Amino acid sequence: MNIASPSAARPVITQRNSTPGAVKRQNALLYALLVLMSLAVLFPLFLSISIAVQGPTVAPAFFPDLANLDVNVFREVFVTEPNLPAWIANSFIVATIITIGVLITSSLAAFALTMPGFGAKKLLFFVCLGTLMIPFEATIIPNYLFISSLGWRDSYQGLIAPFLASGFGIFLLRQYFLTIPHELYEAASIDGCTRIRYLWRILLPLSLPALATLSIYTFLGAYNAYYWPLLVTDNTAWRTTQVGITVFRNIEYQFFNTQMAANLIVMLPTLILLILGQRQLVQGLTAGALKG
Repeated sequence: MNIASPSAARPVITQRNSTPGAVKRQNALLYALLVLMSLAVLFPLFLSISIAVQGPTVAPAFFPDLANLDVNVFREVFVTEPNLPAWIANSFIVATIITIGVLITSSLAAFALTMPGFGAKKLLFFVCLGTLMIPFEATIIPNYLFISSLGWRDSYQGLIAPFLASGFGIFLLRQYFLTIPHELYEAASIDGCTRIRYLWRILLPLSLPALATLSIYTFLGAYNAYYWPLLVTDNTAWRTTQVGITVFRNIEYQFFNTQMAANLIVMLPTLILLILGQRQLVQGLTAGALKG
């Protein structure tokens, strides 16, 4: 009597491996799709540059004439609107202070929401999440009345004060803080480290990706803000770039090149910041995504 071995009774499962040719075709298709998407995203930027360097023409062409490029238009922008440097400076000051304020308030709030022994942290966390569901248009009238009652129109206080706290920033840092082992805090407490010192010396340095993401996100949003600066600024000197750029045209001046050049000058700082911080932006948004 012959008894078959267990290995002989098992069915043979064959796995079809992808051929190198198929892998190359898939990669080529993927890269082609990425190139097409990149061209679609960069098309408005190319069109703006093309119109800006074509010179004072009433009907701009799609492609500029390379033999007659007008690169002096970027210098003419500052001659046509001498307030543009002041507007850019206002945007930088406002965006920088708002970013610093959001980092401070979000770090402190997120740290409190992750500490044990704080019974109301879940309730407060849901309140912070609830602020994300309230559109800015629903709070703009109370904010405007409050700022006007304080006499903060046409001032940095009026442009900055309503945005020094962010529900999104609290949520982002809270999720990232949860990825750091709590045993690290217990070990630091045994060594005599206070909570503020632990936050400043240990937790924040370990959370640099999330802090960089929040900084970039907040700065870009504040720099590109339009509706609120439009409401609280009446004086030309207090305008920011987005408000000033909308009035950067004359009824008697019908050419588009100067307008497009001004848009490019205003957009350049944020474009550079986004390119330099894109890796931190992705890392910070994806980190802590699985934490509850």
